[in-house]
Amino acid sequence: MTATPRAIELLQIAARAADDKQADDLVALDVSEPLPLTDVFLLASGRSERNVVAIAGEVEDKMLEAGVKTLRREGRAEGRWILLDFGDIVVHVFHDEDRQYYSLERLWSDCPTIPIELPAPAQNEA
Repeated sequence: MTATPRAIELLQIAARAADDKQADDLVALDVSEPLPLTDVFLLASGRSERNVVAIAGEVEDKMLEAGVKTLRREGRAEGRWILLDFGDIVVHVFHDEDRQYYSLERLWSDCPTIPIELPAPAQNEA
């Protein structure tokens, strides 16, 4: 079993939103095989608690614009690891230190990664 086309579409929306708020190290994992409840994990890192909260807020806003409501949200008050459950996709926004500590990529290393399509960064004119 692989992630549904709808989950991949939502992944791209969430990834672009995270990237817009300067999220680092975006990784998407297809967890549809071991987990019956969701298809995709999107992992992202922020440099500070404020950045983590901003990234999560932007992801929620863009998903809502796409007609997808947050089913569950955890960790917003602390700003260290915010989990956003949208059903087909679960977004984990970590503070850099917490991401290294919990190492979800290692835990889910048997799951294939999904390519993320982000717009090319704007080139500064000299």
